[in-house]
Order: sequence, then structure tokens, then C-alpha cells
Amino acid sequence: MLDLNDIGLFVQVVRFGSFAEAGRRLGIPANTVSRRIQELEEQLSARLMHRSTRKLKLTDAGHELYSNSAAAVDGLQQAGEDLIAGARVPKGLIRVTMPADFFDFYRMEWVAEFLTSHPQVRIEFVLSDATVDLIEEGIDVAFRGNATHGPNYVVCKIQTSSIGLVASPSYLAARGTPATLQDLTRHDCLFVPQARDYATWRLQGPDGTEEDVTVTGRVMANTAQAIRKAAIAGLGIALTPILGTADFAAGRLVPVLPQYMRRNLGMSVVYPNRAHLPLAVSAFIDSVVGRIRAEIISAQVDT
Repeated sequence: MLDLNDIGLFVQVVRFGSFAEAGRRLGIPANTVSRRIQELEEQLSARLMHRSTRKLKLTDAGHELYSNSAAAVDGLQQAGEDLIAGARVPKGLIRVTMPADFFDFYRMEWVAEFLTSHPQVRIEFVLSDATVDLIEEGIDVAFRGNATHGPNYVVCKIQTSSIGLVASPSYLAARGTPATLQDLTRHDCLFVPQARDYATWRLQGPDGTEEDVTVTGRVMANTAQAIRKAAIAGLGIALTPILGTADFAAGRLVPVLPQYMRRNLGMSVVYPNRAHLPLAVSAFIDSVVGRIRAEIISAQVDT
């Protein structure tokens, strides 16, 4: 089988006019260049060039090979250079999965700014609270509260936060404000549906000890976004991630029993472990992480 590298080398020898010059340009000893061209001639059973001390002269076979292969060699060279250049510029489709309520605190304006800065990038968002197999589903990166661990994934913590009890002012005005954790048993609570019609919440009290309370309610939902919106609508008390103060600042929600929290939760960025992370993916990760951390710092300053 012909070695295509030798055909490429032959094209360069023709262009540079001598074995010595081709070797100098390509970083190959001139005698190695000459030997490889001789081996190519043997494989083709045809002399490609007449050699003299001053210059090389192509034979008819050499002319034919050069005219038929030079454009192809140039195309391969250009394809390689384009790939190298493209590796330095974020480009291509990024598939991102995240919780259904992600855009409640991550602004679409930030996505627009990222796309403006990287015009060759496209993004597909897969919004779901379910944990998916990133590799099987062809997902490039995930932003999760419950991060998947294992040798096939890279997991980086973005920030830590807490889960706390919240309700709307209208609900508390109508039903009263719980004074103790056990008071929740007499309230409508919002939770993720399971095989039973109640939920058990484990919360950490002000002294650091954990307490359980079993709650019921008339509304259940399988996403944090739906539970948050139900709480804003006055349908019950929710145990929800506290990622920002926007709902509190706007008066849509207020804390309930703020001395009880579920701590050490937060968000992580997860992506498949691979030798070379696409530049578009790493650029998007840096953008999201930078924005979220800046928002956390801003919220801490404001409070």
C-alpha cells in the first residue's frame, strides 16, 4: 500500500526544487528525503524524476503524479490548518442540561452576551430536574444540585447554598405562621410526589441537630420551578433551594422558620471526562460559573 506521506513529500520536493531544500523546509535530512522518494518510485514501478547535481527534472510519470496529487495534498494541508485554527476558536453546538428553574436566576441576557462574543457557537438547553446519563444522551455539560460522581465525569462545585422553608405573605395571612417545626403538620406543604401522599423533611435546627417532620399538602409537583411558583401563588409552604434574594426582595416569598435549614447543598458543573474538552464547552462553563459566583457575591454584599 502506498504511503500517502511519501506522496506529500514528493509534492514538496517538486515545489522546493531539490531534496536539500525540501529537507530544510520540512526538517528532514536530505538523504532521508531522497531515500523515501526512491522507495515511492519502487512502489510505483516508475521513475518520477531525473536527478542531477544542480536540479531535479520530472519524468512524464512524475508530471502525471504531481498534477493528480498536488491539489489533494494542499487540501489535506488546509484541512489540518483549519482544524488547528478552529480548535483555538469556540465553535459548534453545545448541549447543556440544567434544572427546570435554572433560568429563574441565570438570565437569558447573559446567554445572549455569550453568543455575541462567540458567533460560531450554538446552544441547545435541555431543562429537566431528572439526572440523565450525559454520555448516553450526548450532553456536553450539566449544571446540577445532585452531582453525578464517577471516573467518567468531572465534577466541580460552583457554589454552596441552603434549602429553606418559604411561603407567600398571602398564604401566611390566611393560615398563620408556623412557630415550631411540628406546626408544619397542620399546614399545606408543597413537595415532590412520591409513592405516598406525604413527605418527610429532615432539617437542621439552630443547635445543629437534625429533626424530621412529616408533611402533607394538596399540591405536589416534580420540579423545583413548579413548587416555587405554587408557593408564590399562595398554595402552601415549600422547602426550596435559596439561590438568591429576588423573590424575597420583591415580597413574593418570605422565610418560614428560618432557623431550620438543610445545609451544604449547592450547584456543581458536571461534564464527561475526556482528553480534550471542546473550547466552546469550556468557554460556556467559565461564563456560567463566573456569572453565578458574581451574583452570589453581589447578593452577600446587598444583604
